[in-house]
Amino acid sequence: MLIGEVARRSGVSTRMLRHYDSLGLVRPTGRTVGGYREYAPEDIRRIFHVEGLRSLGLSLREIGRALDDPGFTPSTLVTDLIRRTGERLNREQELLDRLRTVDAAEPTGWQDVLRIVELLHGLGSPDAARRQQAVLAPAEDASPPADMLAAAVLAESDPYVAGSLRWALARADGDAVAGLAPGVRAADVEVRRRAVHALAELSGADATAVLTAALSDPDATVRRYAALALGARGATTAVPELVRTVVDGPNDVEAAELLGALAADEAWAGRIMGALAGEFAAHPADPAVRRRLTQALAEMPGRLALDLLRQLTRDPDRAVSLLASALVGVLEERSEE
Repeated sequence: MLIGEVARRSGVSTRMLRHYDSLGLVRPTGRTVGGYREYAPEDIRRIFHVEGLRSLGLSLREIGRALDDPGFTPSTLVTDLIRRTGERLNREQELLDRLRTVDAAEPTGWQDVLRIVELLHGLGSPDAARRQQAVLAPAEDASPPADMLAAAVLAESDPYVAGSLRWALARADGDAVAGLAPGVRAADVEVRRRAVHALAELSGADATAVLTAALSDPDATVRRYAALALGARGATTAVPELVRTVVDGPNDVEAAELLGALAADEAWAGRIMGALAGEFAAHPADPAVRRRLTQALAEMPGRLALDLLRQLTRDPDRAVSLLASALVGVLEERSEE
Protein backbone atom coordinates (compact mmCIF):
# COMPACT_ATOMS: atom_id res chain seq x y z
CA MET A 1 0.00 0.00 0.00
CA LEU A 2 1.42 3.36 -1.01
CA ILE A 3 1.83 6.28 1.39
CA GLY A 4 -1.20 8.22 0.11
CA GLU A 5 -3.55 5.28 0.65
CA VAL A 6 -2.04 4.62 4.10
CA ALA A 7 -2.59 8.25 5.06
CA ARG A 8 -6.22 8.11 3.89
CA ARG A 9 -7.01 4.92 5.79
CA SER A 10 -5.08 5.66 8.99
CA GLY A 11 -5.81 9.37 9.34
CA VAL A 12 -2.08 10.06 9.71
CA SER A 13 -0.81 12.70 7.28
CA THR A 14 1.79 11.82 4.66
CA ARG A 15 4.04 14.44 6.24
CA MET A 16 3.85 12.66 9.61
CA LEU A 17 4.41 9.27 7.98
CA ARG A 18 7.58 10.59 6.37
CA HIS A 19 8.63 11.96 9.75
CA TYR A 20 8.08 8.52 11.33
CA ASP A 21 10.23 7.03 8.57
CA SER A 22 13.05 9.54 9.13
CA LEU A 23 13.06 8.71 12.84
CA GLY A 24 13.06 4.98 12.19
CA LEU A 25 9.80 4.70 14.09
CA VAL A 26 7.73 3.25 11.20
CA ARG A 27 9.73 2.34 8.13
CA PRO A 28 7.89 0.96 5.12
CA THR A 29 8.88 -2.60 4.34
CA GLY A 30 9.47 -1.98 0.65
CA ARG A 31 9.76 0.43 -2.22
CA THR A 32 8.13 0.39 -5.62
CA VAL A 33 10.13 0.30 -8.84
CA GLY A 34 9.70 4.06 -8.94
CA GLY A 35 11.09 4.45 -5.40
CA TYR A 36 7.80 5.14 -3.63
CA ARG A 37 7.25 3.91 -0.07
CA GLU A 38 5.23 0.74 0.11
CA TYR A 39 3.70 -0.30 3.44
CA ALA A 40 3.00 -3.88 4.41
CA PRO A 41 0.14 -4.88 6.78
CA GLU A 42 2.66 -5.14 9.64
CA ASP A 43 3.77 -1.55 8.98
CA ILE A 44 0.18 -0.31 9.13
CA ARG A 45 -0.41 -2.15 12.41
CA ARG A 46 2.69 -0.42 13.81
CA ILE A 47 1.32 2.96 12.69
CA PHE A 48 -1.85 2.31 14.69
CA HIS A 49 0.27 1.23 17.68
CA VAL A 50 2.23 4.47 17.46
CA GLU A 51 -0.93 6.55 17.28
CA GLY A 52 -2.44 4.68 20.21
CA LEU A 53 0.57 5.37 22.42
CA ARG A 54 0.65 9.01 21.27
CA SER A 55 -2.93 9.34 22.52
CA LEU A 56 -1.64 8.50 26.02
CA GLY A 57 0.80 11.39 25.90
CA LEU A 58 4.01 9.45 25.16
CA SER A 59 6.71 11.21 23.17
CA LEU A 60 7.88 9.65 19.89
CA ARG A 61 11.13 8.68 21.59
CA GLU A 62 9.24 6.91 24.38
CA ILE A 63 7.02 5.19 21.81
CA GLY A 64 10.03 3.86 19.92
CA ARG A 65 11.49 2.45 23.11
CA ALA A 66 8.16 0.91 24.12
CA LEU A 67 7.75 -0.85 20.75
CA ASP A 68 11.34 -1.96 20.19
CA ASP A 69 12.72 -2.81 23.63
CA PRO A 70 11.60 -6.34 24.64
CA GLY A 71 12.55 -5.64 28.27
CA PHE A 72 10.55 -2.41 28.50
CA THR A 73 7.93 -2.33 31.26
CA PRO A 74 5.20 0.33 31.10
CA SER A 75 4.46 0.76 34.81
CA THR A 76 7.07 3.44 35.58
CA LEU A 77 6.34 5.39 32.42
CA VAL A 78 2.58 5.25 32.95
CA THR A 79 3.00 6.47 36.53
CA ASP A 80 5.09 9.37 35.29
CA LEU A 81 2.50 10.15 32.63
CA ILE A 82 -0.22 10.25 35.30
CA ARG A 83 1.86 12.70 37.35
CA ARG A 84 2.60 14.93 34.36
CA THR A 85 -1.00 14.90 33.22
CA GLY A 86 -2.21 15.80 36.71
CA GLU A 87 0.20 18.72 36.85
CA ARG A 88 -0.97 19.89 33.43
CA LEU A 89 -4.62 19.65 34.46
CA ASN A 90 -3.88 21.66 37.61
CA ARG A 91 -2.26 24.36 35.50
CA GLU A 92 -5.23 24.36 33.15
CA GLN A 93 -7.66 24.57 36.09
CA GLU A 94 -5.72 27.50 37.52
CA LEU A 95 -5.90 29.21 34.15
CA LEU A 96 -9.63 28.54 33.90
CA ASP A 97 -10.21 29.95 37.39
CA ARG A 98 -8.13 33.01 36.55
CA LEU A 99 -10.10 33.61 33.34
CA ARG A 100 -13.39 33.22 35.18
CA THR A 101 -12.24 35.74 37.79
CA VAL A 102 -11.33 38.24 35.09
CA ASP A 103 -14.65 37.65 33.35
CA ALA A 104 -16.64 38.06 36.59
CA ALA A 105 -14.96 41.44 37.18
CA GLU A 106 -16.47 42.66 33.88
CA PRO A 107 -13.39 44.62 32.76
CA THR A 108 -14.06 47.49 30.39
CA GLY A 109 -10.60 47.45 28.84
CA TRP A 110 -7.22 45.77 28.87
CA GLN A 111 -5.99 48.04 31.64
CA ASP A 112 -8.69 46.60 33.89
CA VAL A 113 -7.64 43.09 32.89
CA LEU A 114 -4.01 43.85 33.68
CA ARG A 115 -4.94 45.24 37.12
CA ILE A 116 -6.92 42.10 37.94
CA VAL A 117 -4.06 39.88 36.78
CA GLU A 118 -1.65 41.86 38.95
CA LEU A 119 -3.95 41.39 41.94
CA LEU A 120 -4.17 37.67 41.25
CA HIS A 121 -0.40 37.40 41.14
CA GLY A 122 -0.12 39.32 44.39
CA LEU A 123 -2.73 37.21 46.17
CA GLY A 124 -1.05 34.05 44.89
CA SER A 125 2.41 35.05 46.08
CA PRO A 126 4.19 32.63 48.46
CA ASP A 127 5.28 35.67 50.49
CA ALA A 128 2.70 36.67 53.14
CA ALA A 129 3.82 40.31 53.12
CA ARG A 130 3.30 40.48 49.35
CA ARG A 131 -0.19 39.00 49.68
CA GLN A 132 -1.09 41.52 52.35
CA GLN A 133 0.24 44.37 50.23
CA ALA A 134 -1.93 43.20 47.32
CA VAL A 135 -5.00 43.38 49.58
CA LEU A 136 -4.29 46.68 51.31
CA ALA A 137 -2.69 48.58 48.44
CA PRO A 138 -4.17 47.25 45.18
CA ALA A 139 -2.76 48.57 41.94
CA GLU A 140 -4.07 52.02 41.03
CA ASP A 141 -6.61 51.84 43.85
CA ALA A 142 -8.45 49.04 42.08
CA SER A 143 -10.76 47.28 44.53
CA PRO A 144 -10.44 43.49 44.25
CA PRO A 145 -13.70 41.76 43.26
CA ALA A 146 -15.55 40.00 46.07
CA ASP A 147 -15.29 36.53 44.54
CA MET A 148 -11.52 36.91 44.19
CA LEU A 149 -11.18 37.98 47.81
CA ALA A 150 -13.50 35.20 49.01
CA ALA A 151 -11.37 32.57 47.28
CA ALA A 152 -8.25 34.10 48.84
CA VAL A 153 -9.87 34.11 52.31
CA LEU A 154 -10.69 30.41 52.08
CA ALA A 155 -7.11 29.58 51.09
CA GLU A 156 -5.23 31.92 53.46
CA SER A 157 -3.45 30.37 56.45
CA ASP A 158 -1.52 33.42 57.68
CA PRO A 159 -3.66 35.10 60.39
CA TYR A 160 -2.52 38.64 59.58
CA VAL A 161 -3.16 38.31 55.86
CA ALA A 162 -6.47 36.59 56.61
CA GLY A 163 -7.53 39.55 58.75
CA SER A 164 -6.70 41.96 55.95
CA LEU A 165 -8.62 39.84 53.46
CA ARG A 166 -11.70 39.73 55.67
CA TRP A 167 -11.50 43.52 56.10
CA ALA A 168 -11.29 44.02 52.34
CA LEU A 169 -14.02 41.47 51.64
CA ALA A 170 -16.47 43.22 53.93
CA ARG A 171 -15.99 46.37 51.82
CA ALA A 172 -15.78 44.80 48.37
CA ASP A 173 -18.30 45.08 45.57
CA GLY A 174 -20.11 41.89 44.68
CA ASP A 175 -21.72 38.95 46.46
CA ALA A 176 -19.22 38.06 49.16
CA VAL A 177 -21.59 35.58 50.81
CA ALA A 178 -21.92 33.57 47.61
CA GLY A 179 -18.14 33.36 47.39
CA LEU A 180 -17.81 32.12 50.97
CA ALA A 181 -20.81 29.76 51.14
CA PRO A 182 -19.04 26.84 49.39
CA GLY A 183 -16.31 27.08 52.03
CA VAL A 184 -18.85 26.33 54.77
CA ARG A 185 -19.53 23.00 53.03
CA ALA A 186 -15.88 22.15 52.36
CA ALA A 187 -14.43 18.83 53.50
CA ASP A 188 -11.39 20.62 54.96
CA VAL A 189 -12.27 21.85 58.45
CA GLU A 190 -9.75 24.71 58.20
CA VAL A 191 -11.54 26.03 55.14
CA ARG A 192 -14.88 25.87 56.97
CA ARG A 193 -13.43 27.79 59.89
CA ARG A 194 -12.07 30.49 57.59
CA ALA A 195 -15.40 30.76 55.81
CA VAL A 196 -17.43 31.17 59.00
CA HIS A 197 -14.91 33.62 60.45
CA ALA A 198 -15.25 35.77 57.34
CA LEU A 199 -19.05 35.47 57.25
CA ALA A 200 -19.14 36.75 60.82
CA GLU A 201 -17.90 40.10 59.51
CA LEU A 202 -20.58 40.37 56.83
CA SER A 203 -24.05 41.76 57.40
CA GLY A 204 -27.33 40.82 55.78
CA ALA A 205 -29.87 38.03 55.80
CA ASP A 206 -27.84 35.82 53.43
CA ALA A 207 -24.84 35.77 55.75
CA THR A 208 -27.10 35.06 58.72
CA ALA A 209 -28.69 32.11 56.90
CA VAL A 210 -25.32 30.54 56.08
CA LEU A 211 -24.11 31.07 59.66
CA THR A 212 -27.27 29.43 60.98
CA ALA A 213 -26.60 26.36 58.85
CA ALA A 214 -23.07 26.25 60.29
CA LEU A 215 -24.49 25.69 63.79
CA SER A 216 -24.85 22.02 62.87
CA ASP A 217 -21.22 21.65 61.73
CA PRO A 218 -19.40 18.66 63.30
CA ASP A 219 -16.47 20.91 64.27
CA ALA A 220 -16.82 22.72 67.61
CA THR A 221 -14.79 25.72 66.46
CA VAL A 222 -16.99 26.27 63.40
CA ARG A 223 -20.11 26.06 65.59
CA ARG A 224 -18.60 28.47 68.12
CA TYR A 225 -17.68 31.06 65.47
CA ALA A 226 -21.18 30.82 64.01
CA ALA A 227 -22.91 31.09 67.38
CA LEU A 228 -20.92 34.14 68.45
CA ALA A 229 -21.66 35.89 65.16
CA LEU A 230 -25.36 35.03 65.33
CA GLY A 231 -25.63 36.01 68.98
CA ALA A 232 -24.18 39.41 68.14
CA ARG A 233 -26.99 39.77 65.57
CA GLY A 234 -29.60 38.94 68.18
CA ALA A 235 -30.38 35.53 66.70
CA THR A 236 -31.81 33.26 69.41
CA THR A 237 -31.01 30.17 67.30
CA ALA A 238 -27.50 30.56 68.71
CA VAL A 239 -28.54 30.11 72.36
CA PRO A 240 -27.79 26.35 72.72
CA GLU A 241 -24.33 26.75 71.19
CA LEU A 242 -23.61 29.87 73.23
CA VAL A 243 -24.44 27.92 76.40
CA ARG A 244 -22.12 25.16 75.22
CA THR A 245 -19.41 27.76 74.64
CA VAL A 246 -19.77 28.97 78.23
CA VAL A 247 -19.39 25.36 79.39
CA ASP A 248 -16.46 24.41 77.18
CA GLY A 249 -14.70 27.70 76.45
CA PRO A 250 -12.87 29.47 74.95
CA ASN A 251 -14.81 32.69 74.30
CA ASP A 252 -16.96 31.88 77.34
CA VAL A 253 -16.96 35.51 78.50
CA GLU A 254 -18.10 36.76 75.10
CA ALA A 255 -20.76 34.01 74.92
CA ALA A 256 -22.02 34.96 78.39
CA GLU A 257 -22.35 38.62 77.41
CA LEU A 258 -24.39 37.62 74.35
CA LEU A 259 -26.63 35.34 76.41
CA GLY A 260 -27.23 38.24 78.80
CA ALA A 261 -28.28 40.46 75.92
CA LEU A 262 -30.59 37.78 74.51
CA ALA A 263 -32.09 37.18 77.96
CA ALA A 264 -33.40 40.75 77.93
CA ASP A 265 -36.17 39.29 75.77
CA GLU A 266 -38.71 37.93 78.27
CA ALA A 267 -39.64 35.17 75.85
CA TRP A 268 -36.11 33.80 76.10
CA ALA A 269 -35.08 34.76 79.62
CA GLY A 270 -36.54 31.64 81.22
CA ARG A 271 -35.12 29.31 78.57
CA ILE A 272 -31.64 30.73 78.91
CA MET A 273 -31.71 30.49 82.68
CA GLY A 274 -33.08 26.96 82.46
CA ALA A 275 -30.25 25.98 80.11
CA LEU A 276 -27.59 27.42 82.43
CA ALA A 277 -29.12 25.76 85.49
CA GLY A 278 -29.20 22.47 83.60
CA GLU A 279 -25.47 22.72 82.93
CA PHE A 280 -24.80 23.16 86.66
CA ALA A 281 -26.69 19.91 87.23
CA ALA A 282 -24.84 18.21 84.39
CA HIS A 283 -21.40 19.13 85.81
CA PRO A 284 -21.61 18.63 89.56
CA ALA A 285 -17.92 17.80 89.98
CA ASP A 286 -16.23 20.06 87.44
CA PRO A 287 -15.18 23.25 89.23
CA ALA A 288 -13.84 24.96 86.10
CA VAL A 289 -17.16 24.59 84.29
CA ARG A 290 -19.14 25.69 87.35
CA ARG A 291 -16.97 28.81 87.70
CA ARG A 292 -17.54 29.75 84.07
CA LEU A 293 -21.28 29.22 84.49
CA THR A 294 -21.34 31.33 87.64
CA GLN A 295 -19.50 34.13 85.86
CA ALA A 296 -22.08 33.89 83.06
CA LEU A 297 -24.87 34.47 85.58
CA ALA A 298 -23.37 37.88 86.26
CA GLU A 299 -24.38 38.89 82.74
CA MET A 300 -28.07 38.09 83.20
CA PRO A 301 -30.28 41.19 83.26
CA GLY A 302 -31.97 42.46 86.42
CA ARG A 303 -32.58 39.92 89.18
CA LEU A 304 -33.03 37.04 86.73
CA ALA A 305 -30.16 34.98 88.16
CA LEU A 306 -30.62 35.93 91.83
CA ASP A 307 -32.34 32.74 93.03
CA LEU A 308 -29.79 30.47 91.36
CA LEU A 309 -26.92 32.55 92.70
CA ARG A 310 -28.27 32.25 96.23
CA GLN A 311 -28.19 28.46 95.86
CA LEU A 312 -24.61 28.65 94.62
CA THR A 313 -23.46 30.53 97.73
CA ARG A 314 -23.46 27.07 99.33
CA ASP A 315 -21.54 25.43 96.49
CA PRO A 316 -18.79 23.04 97.66
CA ASP A 317 -16.29 24.78 95.41
CA ARG A 318 -15.07 27.79 97.38
CA ALA A 319 -14.37 29.90 94.29
CA VAL A 320 -17.92 29.35 93.05
CA SER A 321 -19.51 30.09 96.42
CA LEU A 322 -17.45 33.27 96.92
CA LEU A 323 -18.25 34.56 93.44
CA ALA A 324 -21.94 33.76 93.88
CA SER A 325 -22.01 35.50 97.26
CA ALA A 326 -20.41 38.61 95.78
CA LEU A 327 -22.90 38.68 92.92
CA VAL A 328 -25.85 38.18 95.28
CA GLY A 329 -24.64 41.13 97.32
CA VAL A 330 -24.42 43.33 94.23
CA LEU A 331 -27.89 42.34 93.01
CA GLU A 332 -29.52 42.83 96.41
CA GLU A 333 -27.86 46.20 96.81
CA ARG A 334 -29.17 47.29 93.41
CA SER A 335 -32.68 46.18 94.29
CA GLU A 336 -32.64 48.36 97.40
CA GLU A 337 -31.65 51.48 95.47
